[in-house]
This record gives sequence, structure tokens and C-alpha cells, in this order.
Amino acid sequence: MNFSSLSISSASSHPLAPYGWDEGWEAEFVPYAEQGLLPGRVVRVDRGQCDVITSVGTVRADTEFVVPRDPMKVVCTGDWVAVDPDGSDPRYVRTLLPRRTAFVRSTSSKRSEGQVLATNVDHVIICVSLAVEFDLGRIERFLALAMSCSRGEALLHKSALSWESGAQPVVVLTKADLVPDPVTLAHLVEDVGTTAPGVPVLTVSAHQGDGLDTLVALVGSGTSVLLGQSGAGKSTLANTLLGEDVMDVRAARDVDGKGRHTTTTRNLLALPGGGVLIDTPGLRGVGLFDAETGVGQVFAEIEELAEGCRFSDCGHESEPGCAVRLAVETGELPERRLDSYRKLMRENQWIVAKTDARVRAEIKKDWKRKGAEGKAAMEAKRGRWR
Repeated sequence: MNFSSLSISSASSHPLAPYGWDEGWEAEFVPYAEQGLLPGRVVRVDRGQCDVITSVGTVRADTEFVVPRDPMKVVCTGDWVAVDPDGSDPRYVRTLLPRRTAFVRSTSSKRSEGQVLATNVDHVIICVSLAVEFDLGRIERFLALAMSCSRGEALLHKSALSWESGAQPVVVLTKADLVPDPVTLAHLVEDVGTTAPGVPVLTVSAHQGDGLDTLVALVGSGTSVLLGQSGAGKSTLANTLLGEDVMDVRAARDVDGKGRHTTTTRNLLALPGGGVLIDTPGLRGVGLFDAETGVGQVFAEIEELAEGCRFSDCGHESEPGCAVRLAVETGELPERRLDSYRKLMRENQWIVAKTDARVRAEIKKDWKRKGAEGKAAMEAKRGRWR
């Protein structure tokens, strides 16, 4: 037996294997093991401290030594860390292992900062309630973030996933028991499918158990994060997958179907059938953060059509020879879809421009060009009137 097979065997029998420990993390941790530190995975963070699952159980550790100025490097649920060994009082997180993936959104502040919601994620499960009317634009926004879930430097093995981001997005339509007509349900799935080309769309009823087999098989390996608005049924779904009532659940408001933020922290839990689940609080705001790649993937048909535009920098508005506008006019591409694409691209460009001087200069140049074109068009129109 060679060293590689020994390492794989060792990792698979490790007490942390149910939480995602593998040969890659074992190799990454070697220098810290030599210092006598323990490996662990962060299962919850609050007020400068975190709960870390280790080979000796769950320990409470202070994050004082890993508080960076960069908010993107703050300890987050899903991180693998090195903590002080048993007997240390107080116990500290000494370092973070490089992340394989990070799910990031922009903060609600006016500063151009990102907020890491979960790390080392393999599946991003976007929960959408069938109890309320769909907001397809919001689903597209979630998908753009999911597909931009960035690969970290520690991706030591080739992922079997086809997504450029390193995390596979899945849309789960919850509360399917509220739509008993299978034809109507099929139409709803089709509608969502148009916003998510190539992304699995599942229908699930946590109360009746419908569709759970497919979802259980999906989350049975790797780490999955549940995302969605309050009232989307994330906590109910988490409890069903866990086989016990771990997460607090309250009924959604009858008026608008919104929940009451029963989940207030991000929690990482090992599933009984394998795999790891991270439940998150309901997201009111879903701001993009460096998500151009994700937007491009969500609107792949528009990106493909744009290759036929006369101008490489076509804005798909009034430019001559625009293949995208032609597709809208012929009914090949819904106008709503193009509007959503423009909106998300503008928002992402604005976020990037706040930290990138080159992008700011390009935007300013584009504004001047469009202003000059508009002025020339008005002068030409006035000339015709004279």
C-alpha cells in the first residue's frame, strides 16, 4: 500500500470524516499537527467566539488571533481551523485553513465590502416557496451568486462538478403539497427552469415527504448550504433532512408568506445519511459581489446571442445590428429576461467600480460616449426640424 492510499484510509476513518474531512484537508493540516494543534470545523460563529467540532467533541474557541481587517477573511461557518489542544484555557482558533469555496454577497452598507455566508460548500440549495407568487428576478439573483461561489486556493483535487464556481446550484421548490395539480406544478417547474438553464429544479414537500429521496441523494455527499428568504421553508426542510427538530420553525405570515427569521445564525450539521448541511437565516437583501461570471452563466443564452452583435461592446439597447434585441423582437428571448440581465450586470459593475479605478474610468468613458451620441442625435433631429 502506497502513501496516498494510506492517507485516504486515514482520512476516511478520521472522527471528522462525517463533517467533510478528507485527504486534502489532512495534507493541508500537517504543519499544524506538528505544532500539537487540533483540526476542527466551525459549526457556528457569534460574538467573537465560535463552536468548533473536533475529534474530541465540540469546543468553544475564541477568534481573537484570527480577526483580520479584511471582512472576507473573518471566521465563518464551514471553515476548517486549527485550535488549541485539550487542556488549554481559554481555547483559541490559531489559524484558518485556505478555503476551497466561499459563498459571498455584498453587505447592505454603502461600502464595497463582501460578506461571507458559508465556506467550503459543494452544493448551493436555493429554497423557493410555492406558497407565494414567484419572483423570477430574485431567483436569477440567487443563482448568479451561487454560480459565483468562488474557488479557493486550497482546491487540491479536481472537482467532479461542472460548475465554474466549484459549487453546484440547485433550486428547490418547497411546500409542493400546496400545489396538488401536477400539471400546474409542472408549469411552475418549467417557469423556474427558464431562469436557470442547466440547473436542477426539484419540488419537495417536507410534510408529505414528496421529492425528498432525490434531495437526500444530492446532499448525501459534500457540504450543502440552504439559502432563501424567510418563510421559504429552509428550517422545516433542514429538520426533515436531519430526521429531528433541531431548527426552530414558525408559521409564515398569511398576508405575504414571509417568515419571522426563526434562524438567526448559520449552523453546520452532519446529516444522518452522510453529507453536511449549513442552514442560514432568511436573506432580505441579496446583493451581488464580483458576480460577473455567475450572471453570465445564469443568462448564458444572452451571452451566446451577444456574440452575433455587430459591436463587441454592444449594450443591447438601441445599437444597430444587435442580435439580442432582434431575439427579443422575434419572441426568441423574453423582454423580462433581458431587463433582468441588464439590471444585474449594472449592479455588479457598480460594486466592482467602487474598488477598481480602471473599471470606474471605463464606466465614465462609456457615459461620456453615450452622452455625446445623445447630443449628436438631438442636434441632428433639430437640424431636420429647421
